[in-house]
Amino acid sequence: MRRDVFQAIADPTRREIISLIAHQSLNVNAVAGNFDVSRTAIYKHVKILTECGLIVIKKQGRERFYEAQLEKLHEISDWVEQYRQFWNARLDALENYLNETRPREKKPGKR
Repeated sequence: MRRDVFQAIADPTRREIISLIAHQSLNVNAVAGNFDVSRTAIYKHVKILTECGLIVIKKQGRERFYEAQLEKLHEISDWVEQYRQFWNARLDALENYLNETRPREKKPGKR
């Protein structure tokens, strides 16, 4: 099955794993210690994150450390940006329409 970055962030546990290792690499025990799930469940989440390219696993001696590769998150940012632009344009048009249809206020002292 081909996985993408959207599938990776769809699960809150995976989002939290990314958040944990975004600033420092951690081993599986350090990651699993933050969750009330089994290490097997964490391995499954890490496998998906690895398949999506959001995590790389680096071996240091007998330990395996997870490191975040956040460049792939640009795919999500780019996707969201198109909708941000769309809605900003729509809301700007609505604001312009409301400004045009709003009755003008009369200034005091002028007729």
